Amino acid sequence: MKRISFLICFTLLAGLLSAQGQKTVKLNPPDLTRGYPVMKALSLRASDSQFDTAPLKLQDLSDLLWAANGINRPAIGKRTAPSAMNAQDIDIYVFLESGAYLYNAKEHALDLIAEGDNRNLFAGRQEKSSPSTIFLLVSDISRFRFGTDSLKLVWAAEDAGIVSQNISIFCASVGLATRPRAGMNQQKLKDLLKLRSSQYLMLNHPVSYKREGK
Repeated sequence: MKRISFLICFTLLAGLLSAQGQKTVKLNPPDLTRGYPVMKALSLRASDSQFDTAPLKLQDLSDLLWAANGINRPAIGKRTAPSAMNAQDIDIYVFLESGAYLYNAKEHALDLIAEGDNRNLFAGRQEKSSPSTIFLLVSDISRFRFGTDSLKLVWAAEDAGIVSQNISIFCASVGLATRPRAGMNQQKLKDLLKLRSSQYLMLNHPVSYKREGK
């Protein structure tokens, strides 16, 4: 009996250590049937200041990332969010308690970029609680085929705004809390993520479940 208990504990421990060392998190296929109709979602869209600390379930995280900027036409590689010249300049970094991840739309997966909890690098003076998840929208303007840097930054702002709206509408549709915001420690985030000079931090979205009674 003791040997069986030991084997069970060893197996569970080995699985836990394996999961902790995982560098890629494979997301679930998006559930295309969930949520309110678009007009109902628009009527509910709001900028929240109350956030729950419970981690998002994998399906909710999977669906939200796909809705934000996932590939909705696999045959031609195009996204749920349009971009100037189809440059697909917007990358989404996901900050969780366990680390910072980059959304890989082609694989519909999260790739680990930096271990540890760095959610404190985002300003939240209007928030009364800490969100479990933060989405960071980064534009790589080198993906635009032509134009001056000043013009590319205009396109980058437009593209980031569209992805931001996708996040807001999805959250309203399924009952998640979010808000777009610009406050963050730009330099520390650039250093943490090892961003190039062509990559610009545009917006971030705290995301969580609705707090009870809110």
